[in-house]
Amino acid sequence: MRPSILRRLLRRVAPTAALALVAAMLGATGAAPPAAAAGGLQQVTGFGSNPGNLQMYEYAPASLPANAPLVVALHGCTQTANDYYTNSGWPKYADLWGFAVVFPQTTAANNALSCFGWFDPAEDGRGRGEAASIVQMVEYAKQRYGSDGRRVYVTGLSAGGGMTADLLAAYPDVFAGGSVASGLPAQCATSQAGASGCQTGPQKLTPAQWGDKVRASYPGYAGPWPRVAIWQGSADHTVYPANATALRDQWTDVWGIGRTPSATDSLPGGTTRSVYDDASGNPAVVTYSVSGMGHGLAVSPGSGAEQCGTTAAYFLNAICSTYHTGVFWGLDRDVPGGGEQLPAPSGLRVTDVAADRVSLSWDAVAGADSYAVHRDGARVAGTAGTTYTDTGLAAGTAYRYTVTAVDGSGVPGTASPQVTATTTGGAPARCFTATNYAQVAAGRAHTTGGHVYANGSDQNMGLYNVFVTHTLRESPAGHFVIADTGCVA
Repeated sequence: MRPSILRRLLRRVAPTAALALVAAMLGATGAAPPAAAAGGLQQVTGFGSNPGNLQMYEYAPASLPANAPLVVALHGCTQTANDYYTNSGWPKYADLWGFAVVFPQTTAANNALSCFGWFDPAEDGRGRGEAASIVQMVEYAKQRYGSDGRRVYVTGLSAGGGMTADLLAAYPDVFAGGSVASGLPAQCATSQAGASGCQTGPQKLTPAQWGDKVRASYPGYAGPWPRVAIWQGSADHTVYPANATALRDQWTDVWGIGRTPSATDSLPGGTTRSVYDDASGNPAVVTYSVSGMGHGLAVSPGSGAEQCGTTAAYFLNAICSTYHTGVFWGLDRDVPGGGEQLPAPSGLRVTDVAADRVSLSWDAVAGADSYAVHRDGARVAGTAGTTYTDTGLAAGTAYRYTVTAVDGSGVPGTASPQVTATTTGGAPARCFTATNYAQVAAGRAHTTGGHVYANGSDQNMGLYNVFVTHTLRESPAGHFVIADTGCVA
């Protein structure tokens, strides 16, 4: 393609990603898909006046009960609804947990790269364009399936993530929660020209200013606000990690809670989860930083309970983000056909540790057929008894455990409170106290958009200067977490 033609195209479309544009030039799926999608995905017509000129696709498991949740899943640029249906893992959990999924689709007729218009005030505001079309799909699906209007959720990748944030801001009365994957803060851009700037580094706004963008999207609304999950790869050079920080600042401000995590832990795939609780102690905002992951949705192919999806363009092998998002929203509770969910085992405790093993015990749960043991978020064993010894572990390493009771039909109950055990031996954790500037110079942190992030955990340490000081704890080697208290340098 001649450079003059490429420049004209860049002026006409929203630049959601340079990589996506290159993919489109090479023949990626920017064109409209076939009229009928494969498998169980079905197209729906006549769902409303459709002011945004979108297409509606849906998936629902057989024998879907009334009052089940409803999930809306938005694809990224150069993708289709069928791409998201096939690769994201949402159909697996729709079958397992019992809910319907709506897959809206935009096409090249709306945008040359098939991007949702998260940057366009005519498309992303309350009662306007694509946003209004998506809400019409929700209302149609609620009537069609008898869905619980109190449990409607929206998730999206990249441009779909940007539209997700806009929908949460414009329709907090419709969506109980959202999940933004490699996406942008609500109302980050209001023009095509501003879209690229948001991707590479959003405006340097205070949390209150970010929160004001949400509050201005539905003036007069006083809550309750949606609960928001934020997924971001630390090596994303298309939508930079600074966007996840801005999203965190935006939604913690809306909730009126601080920006210091209530809890931080590690999940599979090099993922660091930071939880920000509301005033009642329930998670309101959760961030998931996936170390080393580029631009895309985190999936984890496999048949395990916490595995999902298929790797493809912008579907990256790391962790099943769909599973963890669903658990955050509570979709795994009150599973249809499973009766009352078994309660969490109480009394989980560490009874012994060695260099290569950890022994656990817990109290029995009435009605339990067996128990599932989870280490660092992944299931490692099933046992009929109330004790378990986990072997083959690394010395001098911290491991986090939970246990769930499983009923006779194989349905797991609520997870127990987490316990942490550190194996003996190995090199002790090292701590380093220094200014943000010095931490970066020493290779323990890195900069993005004027802020400093700890290597490994990607926790935000604040501005890149010599006036902010933090203590970083290293464990394992090369993985640093903020430890300003209780860690001697």
